[in-house]
Amino acid sequence: MSTATDRPNQIHQGHNLKRFREMLSWKQEALAIALGEDWNQKKVSLLEQKEIIEEDVLQQVAKVLGVPAEAIKNFDEEKAINNIQNNYDNSTGAMMNYGCTFNPIEKIVELYNEKVELLERLLQAEKEKNELLKGK
Repeated sequence: MSTATDRPNQIHQGHNLKRFREMLSWKQEALAIALGEDWNQKKVSLLEQKEIIEEDVLQQVAKVLGVPAEAIKNFDEEKAINNIQNNYDNSTGAMMNYGCTFNPIEKIVELYNEKVELLERLLQAEKEKNELLKGK
């Protein structure tokens, strides 16, 4: 009898199911309840030990968990880790080369000048209001 460890490239659908269930914070018992009265925690545990899950059962479990059945079928943890690692390595370089398309100091000065103009208009409006009140 061969196991997943004998064939390292073989995807173990039961282990994948367990990973997705745990990532979604589902307990085996909760999954069993959601799958219906034919299911119990022990049956879910046995399902997670299967290397290949029957298509109809896989579809049912995937629907309950809200993930594509293909994700459970084809998830390869090693490839996912490599993908994440490669994307992380590539993104750090891009972040270091980020350059502004404007001068932040100029923007601050521009905002300051707008504020001064607004305050001057407010002061002028107050002066006009006071003159109108004096005229009455």
